[in-house]
Amino acid sequence: MKPYERYFEKIKDKKLFLLGNEAVVYGALSAGCNFFAGYPITPSTEIASMMSRELPKVGGYYIQMEDEIASIAAVIGASWAGGKSMTATSGPGFSLMMENIGYACMTETPCVIVDVQRSGPSTGQATKPAQGDVMQSRWGTHGDHEIIVLSPNSVQECFELTVESFNLSETYRTPVILLMDGKVGHLTEQINIPSEIQIVERRKAKEDELPFGGQLIPPMIEIGDRRAVHITGSTHMPDGMRDIESQDVHDRLVRRLYRKIDENRENIVRVEENYEDNARIAVVSYGATARLAFGAVLKARENGIPVDFLRLITIWPFPRDRIRKLGEKVDRIYVPELNLGQISREIERFVDIDVISLSKIGGVHHTVDEIYNAIRGE
Repeated sequence: MKPYERYFEKIKDKKLFLLGNEAVVYGALSAGCNFFAGYPITPSTEIASMMSRELPKVGGYYIQMEDEIASIAAVIGASWAGGKSMTATSGPGFSLMMENIGYACMTETPCVIVDVQRSGPSTGQATKPAQGDVMQSRWGTHGDHEIIVLSPNSVQECFELTVESFNLSETYRTPVILLMDGKVGHLTEQINIPSEIQIVERRKAKEDELPFGGQLIPPMIEIGDRRAVHITGSTHMPDGMRDIESQDVHDRLVRRLYRKIDENRENIVRVEENYEDNARIAVVSYGATARLAFGAVLKARENGIPVDFLRLITIWPFPRDRIRKLGEKVDRIYVPELNLGQISREIERFVDIDVISLSKIGGVHHTVDEIYNAIRGE
């Protein structure tokens, strides 16, 4: 039995009372994470702290780095050495990681980055929750590529989506971002550890398989496999060798990096839908804000106003087809979020109806009544 399997055996079927950040650690270790590099930053610090205690129990390695740039670099290196690796951070640290997240995309390095969002820009309100990193998680790096970003709205999902993040990173050979917010990270709830979980193991290259092409999602050659592999963030050929001059080499590589996620969009995208047959109004939300948004939807229904509800679990790749269908069903979509309308602007790209942004910033969540009154037109 592998170390992470023994770890999961000890916690399976248990009911635990945990912080969201603690549930991330349980999920990561159950998924096989054996390397963590990070730098403490509010409100994600509990992840690093708990990892430092728990990783040695599964024979893993914890390193506190000098900053977030070094942290993500160490995570990438550990992955190429055969580890299942992750880091955790918040806004300013996430910004520092961007260049190397782009490198991980270009080199097809599986790893998990947890961003427990706080109020910004800059230092902002370090202890206050926000959802201001939504567009940064998609477009923070330069160049063209796709990315997978998941958003939990409960402590239970912090566990489940961490496991899923590792599975997706190995399946599609890509960095995956778990985009939490400070409220979910510091929320304490009872969770149920399942009796079993599915774990995706890394596919490793055979002698005749290329590490950066030949297939939509090529297998990996790890350092120490007794086979030379050239790993570069520069444009490269299917064998990994650098070629920064040929337009066709760059076009073929970057389009494949995009296609491997885009063509599997329906396998990746997850949403929660709760619809009424005769609704002409919908609410779309995600993360902790979705909990309050759904409360407002239920209150509206109790008062005779049918309202549809859609929660984004996968933020990127964006669930455009689900949004299009919703836009064909209703006349208005309300979007409560803790920023100045980042997802509402994305929704506008795919519907031909009114999209009303219910934005709130300053580290204070919407109330149920605020969202309910907006639905009523007050």
